[in-house]
Amino acid sequence: MDYVLQTEALTKTYKGVNVVNKVSLSVRPGDIYGFVGKNGAGKTTFIRTVLGLTKPSGGSFRLFDGQELSKARKRIGSLIEAPALYKNMTAADNLKMYCLLIGADTAAAADLLKTVGLSDTGKKAVSNFSLGMKQRLGIAMALVGDPDFLILDEPINGLDPKGIVEIRELLLQLSQNGKTIFISSHILGELEKIATRYGIISEGKLIEELTAEHLKEICVARTLIKTNNPEKALQVAQRHLQTQSVAIENGVLVVSTPIDNIGQLTNEMFREDIIVSGISNDDNSAEQYFIRKMEEGSR
Repeated sequence: MDYVLQTEALTKTYKGVNVVNKVSLSVRPGDIYGFVGKNGAGKTTFIRTVLGLTKPSGGSFRLFDGQELSKARKRIGSLIEAPALYKNMTAADNLKMYCLLIGADTAAAADLLKTVGLSDTGKKAVSNFSLGMKQRLGIAMALVGDPDFLILDEPINGLDPKGIVEIRELLLQLSQNGKTIFISSHILGELEKIATRYGIISEGKLIEELTAEHLKEICVARTLIKTNNPEKALQVAQRHLQTQSVAIENGVLVVSTPIDNIGQLTNEMFREDIIVSGISNDDNSAEQYFIRKMEEGSR
């Protein structure tokens, strides 16, 4: 199988506005695909279109390399924003009720609660659950029927740090167990910890797709050194930092990684009559990269 999900110029229009605007992306088996965008960028509408909750206005999409849609969607588990739960019922009863609603075997409920870390909640009503516990129960419901593909819309939105860690660890565990995961979020720092591939969306348009490996190559921390003689400073730095990439950008010496022995380097420059007028770290984090790309897309 080459693709779990593949879209081609997928478009959804509301009142003359392309909320999803010719989006072409691909999700491969085993991906944790991070769908990155600000609130209102079109992430939820894209997901609802793929799940068949709204009809596309244009373009097309394929699931599991073109499997017939009704069969393909049975292989998908989804959680769109907050799960719909019976708050006066227990986690086990909620899960069993959901199994009955979709015609699944209720016998799997206990194992699913164990998978998401809720097996010890007993007779505790969902109304007394934390937001993180409710999200985990929602993911358990998405796992009913043992789907191959999970689509999760903002599953960590509104969670406290402990809840975010719990969901992150759960998603990594599910990935290790063979699930392909598509997760939309605007919480960029968390996606960076789990995603294997990314799609960046802004104002309905897909700005870029890239792998986690490519992102790491792009987002190398850098040290910027201003001097009165950049060319000579470059020669000194190249001698002193033999294993690091050094270049001149806009008259500033740029070292592609943080420098542990910056004092030794500046002393070397001083001995060569080079005046260092400024040293700073360039914020070249993945979060800043995503923000720049989303801003480019909104221009």
